[in-house]
Amino acid sequence: MTVPSIRMKGRTAGQGPRWARRGNRWRRSRTGTGLLSALAALATVTAAPADATAGSNGSFETPVVRANAFQTFSSGQPMGAWSVTAGTVDLVGQGFWQAADGVQSLDLNGYGAGTISQTFSTLPRVKYELGYRLAGNPATGPAVKTGEIQVNDEVVGKFSFDTTGKTFPEMEYTRQKVSFVASGLSTTVRFASTVPGASGPVIDDVTLKSCLVVICHL
Repeated sequence: MTVPSIRMKGRTAGQGPRWARRGNRWRRSRTGTGLLSALAALATVTAAPADATAGSNGSFETPVVRANAFQTFSSGQPMGAWSVTAGTVDLVGQGFWQAADGVQSLDLNGYGAGTISQTFSTLPRVKYELGYRLAGNPATGPAVKTGEIQVNDEVVGKFSFDTTGKTFPEMEYTRQKVSFVASGLSTTVRFASTVPGASGPVIDDVTLKSCLVVICHL
């Protein structure tokens, strides 16, 4: 075989294949391919925890509640991947009122103000964006429903929703988000109502995403 006349010494990345001689035959070197494979593997590892909500019941579809009804959960009870850590909450079934995602949603007030929590796998010193849809139970006052978000027992955000003019068929959810920096390999997120009574803030479609692969605004 005729040896290629192009000199390959001193090439930089991106200038085409490298040739190497083996016996009387010339072949392409796999050095570049190996480097690309290594970089791809590193990217895969880095992006692995990007969506920390896998199996997290962010739309409160588990457990399934009877249609046109709701089920009250008390402190200490599990609710899918979530746990009720204070007070009571109402898991609202399909058809009772409008959900933001799927068919169920959560009223953070059962008989009174309640708190739910879930622990997610995270990476230390990495920014995360917690997103959720917010509405309020318009059945009884006060009209403005309030609450807060805690990350590892620290309040990182507060929210409020005015239910004036809202109805069960048209809850008018709004998209909310808050960002934080994880301090360890696990992070506990809590949603807590801060309003009295049996009609509280309503949440749905909870997501937690790493800023490694999404643009976050702190």
